[in-house]
Amino acid sequence: MSEEDKGVLDMDLSSGIAAFESKHFNSATSLLGPLAEAGNPEAQYRMAIMAQNGLGMVENQLLAFKYMKAAAESGLGLAQHGLGFMYMQGECVDPDPARAIEWFEKAADQGLQGAMTTIGMMYREGNGVARDEDKAREWFRKAGFDDF
Repeated sequence: MSEEDKGVLDMDLSSGIAAFESKHFNSATSLLGPLAEAGNPEAQYRMAIMAQNGLGMVENQLLAFKYMKAAAESGLGLAQHGLGFMYMQGECVDPDPARAIEWFEKAADQGLQGAMTTIGMMYREGNGVARDEDKAREWFRKAGFDDF
């Protein structure tokens, strides 16, 4: 790929993310869709959110799961967290709390506070793991909460 082509792709990604963040979902879809298909994790993550919620496109649970899983497998922490929620809530995929916690742990390993907090709640509630108040408190402390 030439430097010029790379620059165009970077510009499309930046423009697509800006469109997504400013809730211009039709523009975001047209800019990010080709990048997601080409394997860009940032584009895949945002396309997954739009497909899951019908933003800028018809709701498409299969596409949402495909993109979220691809972005998560590439190591994008936000996508790992998002995939964890899909498994925990049974959104776009059959519920599987054990797989949810695996993805939340991957996101937590990258420092995502929300993933750490969710793991703590899962241990507190016994959701996908054995109920364990000590582990719950440990995860809440990792997330920066001392008074749980």
